[in-house]
Amino acid sequence: MVSEFTESSSAQPETAVDMESLLQEQEGYVARPGEIRKGRVIQVTEDGALVDVGLKREGFVPISDLRQVRKEMGEIHEGDEVFVKLLESESEGYIKASIYQARLEEDWIRAEEMMRSGALYEGRISSYNRGGLTVPFGRIRGFIPVSQVVGIPRGLKESERRQRLAAMVGQTVGLRVVDVNREEKRLILSQRRAHRAWQRILRKRLLDSLEVGQRRRGKVSSITDFGVFVDLGGVEGMVHVSELSWHRVEDPHQVVQVGDEVEVVVLEVNRRRERIALSIKQTQEDPWTRVGEKYRENQLVEGEVTRVTDIGAFVELEPGVEGLLHASELIGAPDVTPQQVLKPGETILVKVLEVNPSRRRIRLSARRVRRDEWERWAAEKAARERAAKPAPEAEMAVFEAEAEAPDEPATVPEVEPVALADEG
Repeated sequence: MVSEFTESSSAQPETAVDMESLLQEQEGYVARPGEIRKGRVIQVTEDGALVDVGLKREGFVPISDLRQVRKEMGEIHEGDEVFVKLLESESEGYIKASIYQARLEEDWIRAEEMMRSGALYEGRISSYNRGGLTVPFGRIRGFIPVSQVVGIPRGLKESERRQRLAAMVGQTVGLRVVDVNREEKRLILSQRRAHRAWQRILRKRLLDSLEVGQRRRGKVSSITDFGVFVDLGGVEGMVHVSELSWHRVEDPHQVVQVGDEVEVVVLEVNRRRERIALSIKQTQEDPWTRVGEKYRENQLVEGEVTRVTDIGAFVELEPGVEGLLHASELIGAPDVTPQQVLKPGETILVKVLEVNPSRRRIRLSARRVRRDEWERWAAEKAARERAAKPAPEAEMAVFEAEAEAPDEPATVPEVEPVALADEG
């Protein structure tokens, strides 16, 4: 017990000596103007704020400085931890300090660190001039020379260059810090040096934000035989030819062109392989939702043959809605094959046998169309075609008909005989 007491009693003077040394150091400490220290707000009055900066004397932040801080940071309250920049000693015994200037210095320090590390800075362009773009960097302002702006080549006319710079105001871009000079208040940034890394960041953000079922807008970037690629803003997704439209598409160029802006629905996202499956037709109403209302059994309908197979023919009744005309329902069946009587692109009259919207199935028949029904339809179809024929073609048809008519014999008018007198 004695040894423990002795150890504890001997530790006490050592602690007292350490505290005394610390107090002596603080008493002899002279505030260095420009130094930045971390402190805690101990009082806020109408005149300003007192901040404990870890020294014998508190720092005093005048109300004018607090007003600047409020505009950007909000209110300062007792107990808040803040950085202050020491300015000078006052006669009242306080150290004059500034929270606002400390925040400015923090931004310069951060800019220097980012220049050394090569880290990217994400900034929103606020204005432009003939020399380049300006962008806020915390509470200071950075400058992007026109030579460091992406998409503005050399040799442009000044009017076009200004137009392109003006169009960039408001955009958020990735930047790298290339020069920092606190004394001259100069901060130079480059968009070119950050462009590739920034594109990778944007792709990752976009991939992370995509979810199945989302609707997005994009621009058609390329077209192939099997589908269309759509740029969603840094990442391309593919719309398979089967997802271009509810009706059958043979050539994607018939639906979209490169540069078209389109709305798409996200079908699948593979973030690891950066593959995105999209659909354009999912943004449109599915025509099968109305099939049960529009078609009924024994109804006569007109359709276009889209495919002919051994089992029968597929007939499109409207864009996106096809019915099956089975080989057994052809005229002359079973003695004829579908390929003998039907060709893709041919318009025919059929009768509806069955409608099953839930299974997306319609059964059709040509054999059960009565002769009088077919003759009436054929006559109406011919009349529609004649009415739709352009006038010049109609006139040419008349001309050709007249030219093909057999020639009639020419008629010679009868003349009374005249007697000629002899000359002699």
